[in-house]
Amino acid sequence: MTTESPRWFKSSYSDNGGQCVEVATNLVASCGIVPVRDSKNPGGPVLNVAVGPFASFVAGVKTAERDTV
Repeated sequence: MTTESPRWFKSSYSDNGGQCVEVATNLVASCGIVPVRDSKNPGGPVLNVAVGPFASFVAGVKTAERDTV
């Protein structure tokens, strides 16, 4: 078990309109998870997503972006 703390960041595509999530990819190697939280509520709940499903989600979003261009 690791005691490493999440290092949160928002996407560079975020326009700071308040509709953002933050992720902490620094825990992928040590814990196998990608924590996700609401950027407006940093003290609120955190959703810990396993690496495989998170990668599938990101790939799906990228595919959808290409399909709408």
